[in-house]
Amino acid sequence: MTGEDNGAARVVPLKPKLCPICKKPEVVAFRPFCSKRCADLDLGAWLNESYRIPGDEQAAMDDDSSDEN
Repeated sequence: MTGEDNGAARVVPLKPKLCPICKKPEVVAFRPFCSKRCADLDLGAWLNESYRIPGDEQAAMDDDSSDEN
């Protein structure tokens, strides 16, 4: 070992986080987005059901039909 480390923890700089819509650096006021526009675009996608969670739709339908009997 060299005497340079002295047991101190290494400081690793954080990567700048990017807006998930346009990939610009995020702004704290709109985190995780860069602007109100990108935040509104994301909200619109949720409200229009553009985002979906993959799953077995048939299994969910089978569970519902068993409750009716």
